[in-house]
Amino acid sequence: MKIKTSVALDEGLMKTIDKEFGGRKNRSQLIEEAVKEYVERRIHINRDLADLEILNKKSDKLNKEAADVLLFQADL
Repeated sequence: MKIKTSVALDEGLMKTIDKEFGGRKNRSQLIEEAVKEYVERRIHINRDLADLEILNKKSDKLNKEAADVLLFQADL
């Protein structure tokens, strides 16, 4: 279901949109796709940041385990 809304955009941006995409896509479709792509990217970035925070909190333990494993590595 689509919900009608109003958004104010810079005149220069609108001219660029019309120049680059006019005739191939309507403005609403283009802006909806752009916002959707942006939101999905932000979700992934936020998930990656949360994962990084977990790794950073556990880094001392993980580094100790890695160093311990390396002690068992055979010399070549």
